[in-house]
Amino acid sequence: MNFIASLAVQAIKELYQVEIEESAVNIQETRKEFDGQVTVVTFPFTRYSKKSPEQTGSEIGDYLVAHASEISSYNVIKGFLNLSLTDEFWLQALHEELLKPDFEDIPKNGKRVMIEYSSPNTNKPLHLGHVRNNLLGFSVAAILEAAGYEIIKANLVNDRGIHICKSMLAWEKFGNGETPESTGLKGDKLVGNYYVRFDKEYKKEVEALIASGKSEEEAKKEAPLMLEAQEMLRKWEAGDHQVIHLWKQMNAWVYKGFEETYEKMGIAFDKVYYESDTYLLGKDIIEEGLSKGVFFKKQDNSVWIDLTADGLDEKLVLRGDGTSVYITQDLGTAQLKYDDYHMDNSIYVVGNEQDYHFKVLFLILKKLGKSWAEGLYHLSYGMVDLPSGKMKSREGTVVDADDLMAEMVETAKQRTEELGKVDDFSEQEKEVLYEMIGLGALKYFLLKVEPKKRLLFDPNESIDFQGHTGPFVQYTHARIKSVLSKGAYHEEPFDVQPAGLEASERELIKELVKFKSVIVSAANDYSPAIIANYVYEIAKLYNKFYHEVAILKAEDVRLKEFRLNLSAATAKVISKGMGLLGIQVPERM
Repeated sequence: MNFIASLAVQAIKELYQVEIEESAVNIQETRKEFDGQVTVVTFPFTRYSKKSPEQTGSEIGDYLVAHASEISSYNVIKGFLNLSLTDEFWLQALHEELLKPDFEDIPKNGKRVMIEYSSPNTNKPLHLGHVRNNLLGFSVAAILEAAGYEIIKANLVNDRGIHICKSMLAWEKFGNGETPESTGLKGDKLVGNYYVRFDKEYKKEVEALIASGKSEEEAKKEAPLMLEAQEMLRKWEAGDHQVIHLWKQMNAWVYKGFEETYEKMGIAFDKVYYESDTYLLGKDIIEEGLSKGVFFKKQDNSVWIDLTADGLDEKLVLRGDGTSVYITQDLGTAQLKYDDYHMDNSIYVVGNEQDYHFKVLFLILKKLGKSWAEGLYHLSYGMVDLPSGKMKSREGTVVDADDLMAEMVETAKQRTEELGKVDDFSEQEKEVLYEMIGLGALKYFLLKVEPKKRLLFDPNESIDFQGHTGPFVQYTHARIKSVLSKGAYHEEPFDVQPAGLEASERELIKELVKFKSVIVSAANDYSPAIIANYVYEIAKLYNKFYHEVAILKAEDVRLKEFRLNLSAATAKVISKGMGLLGIQVPERM
């Protein structure tokens, strides 16, 4: 709508002899209750006209209609000038944005972005929280790529530390040589079971020590299992051959399990970092910070940074014995990632319980004078809750990602069969469809909510073919494909100019031509929710159009072709939009 802004600038100059910038013209979508499609806010211009908002709006409206063939009429409501654009304008916009055979993506902008997401621990399977993290990271990557950025999808795997040693030790003590092959369990589930087993046996030891007269704190520190796990970690750090062998073997089981989960979820990475390779990084950055006076040492030799002037507190960055804390290795890993890729932006997809940590990390890097630190961003997201009792979980607390996806597919199967819409599908076609619907419902439900918000995931509500859901959008796509098939549609250059658009056609076109600007908006906000809500709006508008006008029985061939073209453009936008959310859409349903 840039032409409206530049025309408004011209109008102000000619009517009131004042020169303003285009950025001073506030253009909005017209509210649904008023006539028109585009609104210019005229309140700010009353200072130039020295007239009421209504009079000012009318004068500018007269000028715009006289000077722009694209504007057919206007109305003024207080300080809002509502413009109606001609059908020719909307048809031309549709043609240019979507119906050209060489419809292009947004051009590349030469900027590179790394998105780090998933970041699992190798002591347990992925769970519901990881699902939101993975879907967010993967979708934001797809959206940024569509908006013209070069993308690196990264995963930093937490594969070392005391929690990893706990599952290793429990397997060594209680495993009797079990393997994924001998048990038939996925490797991540097998290792996760031993992490749970460690906790169970450790609690027994702590209770026994408390019963023998120890305080709870003493008991937790002195429990033999914990001491053994700490000794195992020391051996790992010293490179003990036997411990390293066991660590590699158990991690290999976990990675194989993760791969299956990622594949089912439709998630992938370009680069995987491992904490076992990065945990010693950062100490040279501490030295650099000390020499620059950014850090200071305390008497016990520990290194700190004072962030009280920034509204935070003093933060430990290296222990007195020279060992790292989390922030040490995060400083080093941030530098490593930049050295590897020299990206313009680096996005960390991590839950909101880490908000403070990232605030501190980014601030330290800026104080150290890292020019690239300005491009760091924490994409913080809220927790996912489940309505109690709605879904089984193995231990009653954590919902396993594989179990969740399997249950979603099963629910999709039940719902679809109840509706009796797949009687003519082969068994293989049914399986593909149930997976598409089940996983589509899960992904859409988790992505339609702004990342920062905590959300309640209700599996039953998510698989509703009529609600604000993935299956509703998928069903609309299948409906369009059915219409195109019955109409024997073939993609061809768009050259139809019907006498006049029906209201539902105009509304649909107006929304469709916004697609690229919606992608840019979602990329700027790192928000898949913008795409999710947009495709839902498109699906609603198509269904309105479908019910209000004849498509296959249109009164003449040219009108039928136009409506088939419009249907095809809608299917293209829905398919591409859902693809940005990692969701497939069926050809029939």
